[in-house]
Amino acid sequence: MSWNPALDPHCPTGDAVDAIETIIVPRARDLGAFEVRRALPAPKRQMVGPFIFFDQMGPAEFLTGQGIDIRPHPHIGLATVTYLYQGRFHHRDSLGTDQWIEPGAVNLMTAGHGITHSERVDGEMLKAPYSLSGIQTWMALPKDHEDAPPAFVHAGRDTLPMLEGEGKRLRLILGTAYGERAPVSVASETFYIDAALEPGAKLPLPEDHEDRGAYVVQGAVEIAGERFEAGRMMVFRPGDRVSMIAGEEGARVMLLGGATLEGPRHIWWNFVASSKERIEEAKEAWRAGDWAHGRFRLPPTDDADFIPLPER
Repeated sequence: MSWNPALDPHCPTGDAVDAIETIIVPRARDLGAFEVRRALPAPKRQMVGPFIFFDQMGPAEFLTGQGIDIRPHPHIGLATVTYLYQGRFHHRDSLGTDQWIEPGAVNLMTAGHGITHSERVDGEMLKAPYSLSGIQTWMALPKDHEDAPPAFVHAGRDTLPMLEGEGKRLRLILGTAYGERAPVSVASETFYIDAALEPGAKLPLPEDHEDRGAYVVQGAVEIAGERFEAGRMMVFRPGDRVSMIAGEEGARVMLLGGATLEGPRHIWWNFVASSKERIEEAKEAWRAGDWAHGRFRLPPTDDADFIPLPER
């Protein structure tokens, strides 16, 4: 989920993020209710385009009465996009947004100077077992957007461009690719695509973006004669022509990337910033807990509790 529960000592920061790793093997992270596989940030690759955080959630099975229950927590300097394959959960934020996150839709929350939100399963959802799976990413904001006002935009699955043919079915989630543009505006040049490939289908990567990556969610793909199974992220050199071929079981792949930012970002808990000073200011504001007059507010329909600032 968009809450990063651990202060990860292996997260690259500062100048230690210049090397490029072609293949990223995600690390398993326990979020309490279920496990995620985290591909970004990686020890030698902090971002792909603006994407600085990439988690595969599930598939997870929840029993009756159980589910996602993440209390209000803060963000700065990033935009989150939640994209589900199965299940649904309830998003509430300090702007007053009250939105169910559902499969195939785009939910882009831009933190900017600061936003607080919660992610829960409640109401009728708790009366029966259910499955949950999807991808949650953070996109670091350009420096001139770090202090922008927070915002939330929802776009239903029927509003997103679909490209179909030759054994391929692509949904453009964000940005531009293959001559199409997604309806939700983003702060920097990017592309983000959900690609379902039938066995043997061939898919060239977009050539008009500087930084490009692909994450295999299901099945396997072949690139330049090498096979990549589910749970692998590949990052490609700028300017190279790259095509993938789906394996005999087909494949589902998330394509992502865009323009690189002005430099690396610092990450601490749920905060992303171009300077350590910005991180420290956000920490102090959340620690102060001045919900009426301070930098952060609690969601008006979910303000009974919150996640405190970590001790370290």
